[in-house]
Amino acid sequence: MRPNRSFITLDEFTIRETRRFPKATGELATILRDIGLACKLINEKVKKAGLVDILGAEGATNVQGEEQMKLDVFSNDILKNVLENSSECAGVASEEEEDFVVFDDEYSNNSKYVVLFDPLDGSSNIDVNASIGTIFAIYKRTSKLGEACNEGDFLQKGRLLMASGYVIYGSSTMLVYATKLGVNGFTLEPAFGEFCLSHPNLKCPEDGSIYSINQGNYNKFDDDVKSYLDFCMDNENKKSYRHRYIGSMVSDLHRTLIKGGVFMYPADKQNEHGKLRLMYECNPLSFIVETAGGKSTDGKGDPILDIEPQELHQRVPIYIGSKNMVDKIHSFKKA
Repeated sequence: MRPNRSFITLDEFTIRETRRFPKATGELATILRDIGLACKLINEKVKKAGLVDILGAEGATNVQGEEQMKLDVFSNDILKNVLENSSECAGVASEEEEDFVVFDDEYSNNSKYVVLFDPLDGSSNIDVNASIGTIFAIYKRTSKLGEACNEGDFLQKGRLLMASGYVIYGSSTMLVYATKLGVNGFTLEPAFGEFCLSHPNLKCPEDGSIYSINQGNYNKFDDDVKSYLDFCMDNENKKSYRHRYIGSMVSDLHRTLIKGGVFMYPADKQNEHGKLRLMYECNPLSFIVETAGGKSTDGKGDPILDIEPQELHQRVPIYIGSKNMVDKIHSFKKA
């Protein structure tokens, strides 16, 4: 007698999707499973953060010059170790490390994919128990199979992504990932430790009423950004806009994807080229939002996914979310 259950796990879903392509080898599904496993381990540490000695600063800085939190280092090590042991990943690049890491062994050198990740986005929120997350991007390598992967495998446009996703550690733990087939969300069922499909075929609403930006930086923004913010705050507008900002891109983006809205991190007087990382944050999240029907640009009208990356830790401005809201922002841009 077959058990009667209504849920489908992440593993089952990825296997089912793989069967839609007769020539698929299942490697991508394996990597997604391994990332899910790593994030379960991270989730356990996040939940216990107040009980064990993993809160606070590590005492070192990352390649960005930012103070590393202890959970940053733990999350980075977990993702790297799990993916190295999977044998389906040729190498990784992390926001926390200066250079990419090659898994130079017989199995890894014959793997088709490389993975980039931000192991713990929003880690400055750890000590105050606000939502944080993990972001990942999976590319098919361009170098020759059988040899070690190289920098060119990682420096690919977002448009070439095979899959990307994030895990948000909040009131519930949720994994959202996108392929060219669509965007699907999975919630971690703590009773048996599996990600279960909870948000099939996610679509970003075409419009919204929530704008998300660090409004404390208002005086640092260009005049066109200020004009848009003034428009949002104008009580005489026919449409009422609400400001929400958590300070963790994963959290703000997750709300934007589910409810509609726009998330903005413009360039400013201190960060002339933007602050968020193209390869670890902007590309993977833009791939998700565009696949779900939303829009993501650099503020000049150019899609984030079409930017030709120049370096692993490149920074860019970003405007991302509901298509109509992103288009409205551009209407304030000076010619």
